[in-house]
Amino acid sequence: MSNIPISRFKVPELDELPEDIRQRILAVQEKAGFIPNIFLALAHRPDEFRAFFSYHDALMEKSEGLTKAEREMIVVATSGINQCIYCVVAHGAILRIREKNPLIADQIATNYRKADITPKQKLMLDFAVKVSQQSHEIQDSDITSLQENGFSSEEIWDIGSIAALFALSNRMANMADIRPNTEFYTMGRSEID
Repeated sequence: MSNIPISRFKVPELDELPEDIRQRILAVQEKAGFIPNIFLALAHRPDEFRAFFSYHDALMEKSEGLTKAEREMIVVATSGINQCIYCVVAHGAILRIREKNPLIADQIATNYRKADITPKQKLMLDFAVKVSQQSHEIQDSDITSLQENGFSSEEIWDIGSIAALFALSNRMANMADIRPNTEFYTMGRSEID
């Protein structure tokens, strides 16, 4: 698998990158123990790299509202529907770790409706998938249903925004054929991790 290119497009060397991007990538490498391929694949377009990860961090690193694990559930469910191997594998690893559950990501990526999650989380994912696949069909009743089930307006916005951002990410990763790092496949698979 190591001989397979990580992208159809040019992947720059770290020493070719602007300093802020290189430092960001090195910080991720220090924390994770490896450089996720998405960082290298997107780095050849520095302005787009900065914009993407700025929006990503604004949505995915919040501490209020949805939990970080619920945010990852949205990514995994919509990425599964969009057939994005990179996002399912990478964010599935993060979800397994955040939930401390080695089974959850596979369940959500395959069929979140049968996953071992709460009815409220299934409703959240129903809405996320609708944003990802049929945003033109969203009606006031969709929002009202979420509100009646305890979601705040800010949380509803986050669900929709995460689904929308990852619809973009899924399409970019599929178009560029960005390959997941092998490290992601085993992360969080054991209850000891």
